[in-house]
Amino acid sequence: MDVTAKPEEADCRAVSEILSRVGDKWTIQVVVALRGGSQRFNGVKRRVGGISQQMLTRTLKALERDGMVERAVRHNTPPQVEYTLTPLGYSLSDTARHLAEWAAAHHGEIQDSRLDFDSRHG
Repeated sequence: MDVTAKPEEADCRAVSEILSRVGDKWTIQVVVALRGGSQRFNGVKRRVGGISQQMLTRTLKALERDGMVERAVRHNTPPQVEYTLTPLGYSLSDTARHLAEWAAAHHGEIQDSRLDFDSRHG
């Protein structure tokens, strides 16, 4: 963080960085996939269609680093790793659910606006 920045500028940068993370295409889908409970890596991968193994690994690490996902290693043979949402992760999943409900409720209105705009500017 820039120590010469005004407090409100520093706050805006911090919020922007966090919104970039949680607004990422894969982050929300992984959080939603984990909302139902702990999942192993391949379980998350199956629930999040189209994500590559590398991108899922990156996303899970970023979520773990941010305190939204907990990674637990089970020392079985072979070892198993499970991912679980933390309380912070659950709070994000609640927000994502509200956004999805808003999008579903306003989808038709947005589509109409797009068609109108395209016909006037197309």
